[in-house]
Amino acid sequence: MNSIADKIMKRISSHDEEDWVCTPKDFLDFGSREAVDQALSRLVKAGQLRRVSRGLYDKPRFSNILQRNAPVNVESAVDALARRDGIRIMPNGLVAANNLRLTNAVPARTVYDTDGRSKTITIDGRTVQFKHVSPKIMQWSGRPAAPVVQALRWLGRYVITNPRVPLSLNRYLPDHVKNDLIQNKCDLPGWMLPLVEQITLGKTVDV
Repeated sequence: MNSIADKIMKRISSHDEEDWVCTPKDFLDFGSREAVDQALSRLVKAGQLRRVSRGLYDKPRFSNILQRNAPVNVESAVDALARRDGIRIMPNGLVAANNLRLTNAVPARTVYDTDGRSKTITIDGRTVQFKHVSPKIMQWSGRPAAPVVQALRWLGRYVITNPRVPLSLNRYLPDHVKNDLIQNKCDLPGWMLPLVEQITLGKTVDV
């Protein structure tokens, strides 16, 4: 009969994402929490897993470019935290605006909005901050248009006078994101609605 450690490694190795980050909670079907913790500890000592933060683990991957172990996938680590704690987490407005090429500003630290408690942790030597925000903001979590809404919130009302922003998003965003904006306009602040009309110009909701 395979040991808990063997089962853990088999599940990690068979996961679709090579850089998947896991927590003890992902393996409680193999045994008690204490037994799983002990197995994870042994795997870390053996070099088969690495502990990237408290209660977060991944399988070391060698980077040919860096000529050393590849850094942890922070997004996967954040997903693991959300899965473990039963909370929602999404990138804050600055990160979203940067990803959408609406700003060149680079955040000094990685910040996420959450409906969990505010806290700052270190993931593989990188400081990551979680900021508790209102349900009105977090209701966009998991929606295709969430990054757009987050970015517009961060840019603020002045963006209404900058035609470059809606023009850029109109050209850049895929149809399913525009559809999401149209379908959920009632969840947006009033000042954002004219922008959404420009971003989704000529787009109708698929039936």
